[in-house]
Amino acid sequence: MDDQRAVLSSAVTTLDDLVARITGVAETMHQAGDESLAADLFEVERSLRMAHRRLSTVNRRIR
Repeated sequence: MDDQRAVLSSAVTTLDDLVARITGVAETMHQAGDESLAADLFEVERSLRMAHRRLSTVNRRIR
């Protein structure tokens, strides 16, 4: 089980990085006045955050 936890823990870390990257681009687009693109990216950000929470929960439940 430790192997699975390590894989999932790595995936959680990867999601952290993706969220940060997407958020940065979304904020840049928002500041540049491209509201439509920024809104789409913020939606992607929300989805990734939900995936992060779910995956973290699953990882904690693995024994």
